[in-house]
Amino acid sequence: MAPRVQLEKAAWRWVETVKPEEIRQEHIELAYRINLPACKRGACRRNCKGNPNCLVGIGEQAWLGEIDESAFHSIDDPNSERREKNTFVGLTNLGATCYVNTFLQVWFHNLELRRSLYQCQNSRAEEHDTESDYEPQSICEHLQYLFALLQNSNRKYIDPSGLVKALGLDTGQQQDAQEFSKLFLSLLEDTLSKQKNPNLRNVIQQQFCGQFSYVTVCNQCGRSSALPSRFYELELNIQGHKNLTECVTEFLKEEKLDGENRYFCETCQSKQNATRRIKLHSLPPTLNLQLMRFVFDRQTGHKKKLNSFISFPEQLDMGPFLEEKQDEKCVYELSAVLIHRGISAYSGHYIAHVKDARTGDWYKFNDEEIEKMEGKKLQLGIEEDIAETVKSQTKKPKCSKGYHCSRNAYMLVYKVQQEENSGPFRTNVEVPAFLQRLVDQDNHKFEEWCSEMTDMRKQSVDKGKAKHEEVKELYKLLPARDGEPYEFIPLDWLKKWLDDSTATKEIDSSRFLCSHDKLHPDKVGDTRKVSMQAAQLLYERYGGGPRLNESSLCRECVSQRCRVLRLKNQLSEDYKEISNLVKRTFSGAGFWVGKASLRSWRQLALEQLEEDEHETTHNNSQTNGQGPHTNNKFSSELSECTEDEMKTFNEDIVCSHGGLSILETERKLVSPEVWTKFREYFPKAPEFTQDQEPCQQCLTMEQEEKDNEAVSKMMALDQKNQLLNLFHEKNRPALTKWPQGTDVLYIVPLFFVDEWRKFIRRPTKSSPVSNVSNTLLLCPHGGFMFTYDSLINGEAQHVALLWPNEWDVISRLFIVDQPISIHCLKRTTPSGSTTQYTTQPDLCWECRESFLFQQQRDLREYTQATIYIRKVIEDKRMMKEAAPELSVSSSEAEEEKEEHPKLDGEKDPDFSQSQDGAKRLKLSDSSVSTAAAGVVTNVAKPGGIRRSTRHRKLRGEKALIVSANQTLKELKIQIMHAFSVAPFDQNLFIDGKSLTDDSATLGSLGIIPESIICLKADEPIADYAAMDDVYQVRMPEEGFKGTGLLGH
Repeated sequence: MAPRVQLEKAAWRWVETVKPEEIRQEHIELAYRINLPACKRGACRRNCKGNPNCLVGIGEQAWLGEIDESAFHSIDDPNSERREKNTFVGLTNLGATCYVNTFLQVWFHNLELRRSLYQCQNSRAEEHDTESDYEPQSICEHLQYLFALLQNSNRKYIDPSGLVKALGLDTGQQQDAQEFSKLFLSLLEDTLSKQKNPNLRNVIQQQFCGQFSYVTVCNQCGRSSALPSRFYELELNIQGHKNLTECVTEFLKEEKLDGENRYFCETCQSKQNATRRIKLHSLPPTLNLQLMRFVFDRQTGHKKKLNSFISFPEQLDMGPFLEEKQDEKCVYELSAVLIHRGISAYSGHYIAHVKDARTGDWYKFNDEEIEKMEGKKLQLGIEEDIAETVKSQTKKPKCSKGYHCSRNAYMLVYKVQQEENSGPFRTNVEVPAFLQRLVDQDNHKFEEWCSEMTDMRKQSVDKGKAKHEEVKELYKLLPARDGEPYEFIPLDWLKKWLDDSTATKEIDSSRFLCSHDKLHPDKVGDTRKVSMQAAQLLYERYGGGPRLNESSLCRECVSQRCRVLRLKNQLSEDYKEISNLVKRTFSGAGFWVGKASLRSWRQLALEQLEEDEHETTHNNSQTNGQGPHTNNKFSSELSECTEDEMKTFNEDIVCSHGGLSILETERKLVSPEVWTKFREYFPKAPEFTQDQEPCQQCLTMEQEEKDNEAVSKMMALDQKNQLLNLFHEKNRPALTKWPQGTDVLYIVPLFFVDEWRKFIRRPTKSSPVSNVSNTLLLCPHGGFMFTYDSLINGEAQHVALLWPNEWDVISRLFIVDQPISIHCLKRTTPSGSTTQYTTQPDLCWECRESFLFQQQRDLREYTQATIYIRKVIEDKRMMKEAAPELSVSSSEAEEEKEEHPKLDGEKDPDFSQSQDGAKRLKLSDSSVSTAAAGVVTNVAKPGGIRRSTRHRKLRGEKALIVSANQTLKELKIQIMHAFSVAPFDQNLFIDGKSLTDDSATLGSLGIIPESIICLKADEPIADYAAMDDVYQVRMPEEGFKGTGLLGH
């Protein structure tokens, strides 16, 4: 079948020779493609878009023929969740809990520990009613139940969320696995020590605890002192070593104490050179060896992983390392290897290789997945690294028989070698009856779930078979034969009906209707023509509507489309003809057309025809070419449109009142012949004849505007001449040096002066200033808000000072709500002359104190403020201090750039509007606070030059966004990212004071907005590539603070 575009063109090819009034039924059927040939199965690879008779490729292939029952459901076989015979049970990874799962599996395979836990008293489990779910409370109860499930559950894997929740662990945060092991065993030891059975109180010590001592020998007198200690694991440094023996040897090697590390000898009663070493006295049955793969990198301030290979034996003889062997067994067999996959210390995956104590077979425990390791797979400690390329992989060294090599093993678990005739008791651990009862309860729930899933699968299969029969029956009836009645069914509904994964809803044909409630010609390609018999059966079974049959073909839509297509074909010829006619002169009356419309009429016509073609005009309240008198609001909007935004032809000469625009330069007269052509394309366009009068309202408003501009210019010139020095900012009084010849100066808001100057400069563009709002500078009680001292120290940036003669002029020209003056009183006394400054009105001390308090609070409670970090060198001087960053600071000319006049109602940022309409100075304004702190000032300088108040950044200085409640530690992390200096190498100073308390907030340390903090780095990093690890890894884990492992 031809492509969809070709089908559409063929459906309307007849419009070239048929006028709208000549349309017959055969043309309508051509437009709706009623008689297109139906596609046969096998002829089309997919459903033909645009052919309503194509019923191939809509999903019927899945139903015609034999169907496998598995296709009728999406439910996995519940038996895939069932534990296979002679296999172990896995543990679900709850997000990032793989480190927990590995240790649980290792401890579960410690038969002595499991046996002891089963013996712990658990009255809650013993008395539990199996009608409800069992919920353990203590750590022992959780571990008991978990181990019992791992031993006898029917499930392939179980959920450890009960234990994880009881410990308070964050399932989304990966933690330090070695730290978890230590803390959990410590918690378990503390819990077991409270058991009534004395044989259980010391289980952890008996299994994992050994003894060594730190022995120090004085080189002077030979005195030996020993400090005994217990250990639960040996932490072995692996850096620079190749095998486990080297690691243990280094752990026990002798250490020299000299220089600052000299030892205080009790015999010599002085500090002496000495030697110190660790002596092993006894070893536990289970020997945990921590390989210190995760070390702290001082250069980056983070942990990193050592990925070097370490060789370790399956059988380890610890005899050579013990001081007194006695009868102690020293030969150990490897029982577990804990592995970390990944090249970073903060990400990756944990896996355990564990030996089955009963059979001696090795298994890989990877959360839910458990795999037996045998043959070539028996490579202990070997796992593929995550995020490591093939090129970066280090070649594995060769290992002797009985040895294994690993670059990912971080803990080795060795069990003391048992005698061959030790008996079955050591390898057989039975689940107690009270726990087995709980396991049976869980197994029963699992079997019920399996049965339920099996029933659901069966129901889906039965439903699918019934649907199969229905489809085979109805699909044969779908094609409509020539001459028989037919209906249209939505194509997407037919596809959903044939898609078993979606529930079949009722048939909805409403979105295919045209404005005449019939089938839209453009939508026929999204429907399929089916026989009336098939349509009747489908509607009876699924309902819906409206039903569309052969009487639903819309003659009005076809006629409209015919008109549009004919005009589109004619558009190019009409464009050339109109272009020629417009250039000619003509006699007689004409019509006004907008010049913008003349330039873009072809595009407007094309858009109008496209709109008509898709039949959107029926639902739109506005149509292209709406007349000028139908909707004044619409016409008002049109007058504001630019040429690019114009939607309606001739709208560009319609004024806001709906009349003819008074701007004659924007319109042109065209002949009646041209206008007749335009009316064919824009039948509702605004029409203005040559004798149409322009809008009288617009003419009146234009004259009024000219008169007002003349008055404003005269007013501005008069005010400028009377206040010439104030306008040019010359000969201005200053409080820092009181002027001679006067004892009073007057004050007005600087806001008033700025607005007045704007009016003087551009009287026709700015509104004239009529009043002086001095209440801006007063408190609600009518008192003045500033003192003489505060004005000379920075707060004068909000006021302007006036000479008495200038005040007289302003009092005449403007309405002043409240005069404000400052007086200088000089008195001569026997001790000398004194000067006193007072204000009128008087200062309101209550509001002034409240104002100062608000300033200080704002300086301590800021958010998203800017501070500057300035890096200094050894002599505390700024690097290239004299060179400002030109790319950051703005020019003085930019500071003086004229501001745009504020619109009516627009709020000034420095003032707030009160209920009576008067503006008052904001007491909490950050700019005032900053000025009060002496950080930024903006006082008028002699000569009338106003200096920039913006902070000028220097080279080597960077701006940071901070908040007052942020800690110094968090600021140091920001500085680390900005300057590549680790937090512990940062020395920070502000105003000569050192900042050392990392937990203190910036507000409490006196760091305010715009502060400059000096940074001195102890050890500047030459190789900045060494910082890469900081940015590539995630943030470090927060540890186990707040979890049950620390007793919380």
